[in-house]
Amino acid sequence: MQYMFCPSIDTPAPPSPSTMPISTQDSRVSNRVSAWVVNGTIDFDLSAPQCPATLARQQALHADAFIDQPSIARANIAASTQRPNGSMEYSYIHRHHTVLQQHVLYWDRDADGKITPLETYLGFRDLGFGVFFSLLSMLIINLSFSYPTRLAYSLVPDPWCRIYVNGIHKAKHGSDSGVFDNEGRFVPQAFEDLFSKWDLDRDGALSATEFLDMVAGHRVAGDPFGWFAAIFEFGSTWLLLQEHGSVSKEDLRRVYDVGGCVAQGLGSIFWKIREQRQKGRRSNKGFGVGKFRKFLHDFAARAKLGLESVGGGN
Repeated sequence: MQYMFCPSIDTPAPPSPSTMPISTQDSRVSNRVSAWVVNGTIDFDLSAPQCPATLARQQALHADAFIDQPSIARANIAASTQRPNGSMEYSYIHRHHTVLQQHVLYWDRDADGKITPLETYLGFRDLGFGVFFSLLSMLIINLSFSYPTRLAYSLVPDPWCRIYVNGIHKAKHGSDSGVFDNEGRFVPQAFEDLFSKWDLDRDGALSATEFLDMVAGHRVAGDPFGWFAAIFEFGSTWLLLQEHGSVSKEDLRRVYDVGGCVAQGLGSIFWKIREQRQKGRRSNKGFGVGKFRKFLHDFAARAKLGLESVGGGN
């Protein structure tokens, strides 16, 4: 006979976020972290001493205080603790598309469900990327993802190397963050874990170093294509959106659901950057040529100062 555990109807409700404990309460077991469940604590280990990665990369334990059932993937909204309903200003318009499909709609200029190499190139150019990077992105993206997305329709490759929006879930690669599931839905818990594990200074943003640590931490064995794809995706994201050297959590969330509607003038982060550039206004984000020169100048100055201090110490 099988028995099913059913919680009592008298089970107390979890506390509000403002009263939620965040420190470890069980002094006897250092790898257990307190959280609010039925009995007030977690009765199983969240880390193992013989695996230092589990100690360093803590999970987001309290996402469910802000998001209803965060481990269940959302089909058409990118939810976070700050935006539990996603980008409501236009998500209803694209409710028939998965979040992964929304992610690529920006490049589908004529809304025919196919992304040509030219559309990929123009999309990157409109975001402010140079000719060389846009051409390189066009080659990498369309050559890599055309055939996998084509498999939703035919085994015969597309002679024009187009990407099929309805089959974009077939282009999901390994060594990724897991924020998209295999069907292209958005997993809020995985997104919250990105910052719980990799935002080491807890400033609500990811620096270039934290991005690189995250990509390295997601690598799986025997997956060079996935490694390269992750570096390219998160690298271009950082180049486009960084501000003061970091990409904020909200900006990164808006990258996932960047669908938009040109007719209604609605859209997320890519559309807004494109609109600013079309109006002649430069985005205050990104890593343009001017910022790159300043970065090199500041880096050289810091390096010179470091060498002088070392020389003086000798």
